[in-house]
Amino acid sequence: MARSATKRPPAPKAAEGEINPKAPCPCGSGRRYKHCHGSGYAPPVTRPFEGLPGEPDWVALRELVPAATAPLKLANGREVTLASVLPGGAPALVRAEGEILVGVQLAGSSDDISRDLGTALAAALEAPAGAPVDPGPIGAAGSAGPRLQELLDLSAPLEVTVHQDFGFWLEGVDAGPAAAAGLEQANAAVLPTERLEGLGAAYWVRPSVDRAHLRWVRAEDEEPLLDALARLRAAEELTLGEGTRYAGAFRAHGLVVPVWDLPADVPAAEWTGPATEFGTRLDAALAASTPLSADERRARAGLLSRQVTLR
Repeated sequence: MARSATKRPPAPKAAEGEINPKAPCPCGSGRRYKHCHGSGYAPPVTRPFEGLPGEPDWVALRELVPAATAPLKLANGREVTLASVLPGGAPALVRAEGEILVGVQLAGSSDDISRDLGTALAAALEAPAGAPVDPGPIGAAGSAGPRLQELLDLSAPLEVTVHQDFGFWLEGVDAGPAAAAGLEQANAAVLPTERLEGLGAAYWVRPSVDRAHLRWVRAEDEEPLLDALARLRAAEELTLGEGTRYAGAFRAHGLVVPVWDLPADVPAAEWTGPATEFGTRLDAALAASTPLSADERRARAGLLSRQVTLR
């Protein structure tokens, strides 16, 4: 049966000062306005740590590093401590002497981790010393708490210290047998991890006696970074030297994390040189402006097929 030739009536125009529901959302998400901000639903924040000093390290502490801390300076000058994870996955705690710790590896989170952490930090700032911190339902939709970008001094660098266990949980605390037992159990799950000096968020980890990896959270936008990695792959310059292999990459909170397999018997510090040399090659590839060749395009497709999105 033939379709009716009758035309559909045109969609009503938006009133002056309003956005057409069928128009692309001004936020740049690619969705129509009615399915994005016009629906009353806030879309996920692709890069929740964008704008914070050390964004790649924030991603690393959230996803890769088992035990680490970093001092944070607030906009009002006060200092608190960022931790990879706190006992029981708590979002924050206030010690008896008043020190505040915020855990980036929350047990639950919403589509904007920065707001979740900001909400926890704001609650900790109001909590009395030694008392439990109750930030409310962290991860609840529509949370009106502040984002980290609103609370922190954005001129202060993020200086990460990697620990080989969770001993910092009980620093200066007279822990009882139950807390000591919980600490021992948590320590048993910590993988040996080290941050390579001078390379940003490059972390060596040994998950077993016969395997080691380098995981390097990169700050570059995904598309130019993939182009650069493809150029190196096509030129057979994507390894870190003999006995190493590029294993793939994953996306986490808007950033790409390349991963290499390494010999487990080589100490972490010995990979600083090869990684530095790779960084120089990568910088040159990032600066290249010529279109990708056929071999580089094939290499790029292969790299994409080996990427996994964590968030």
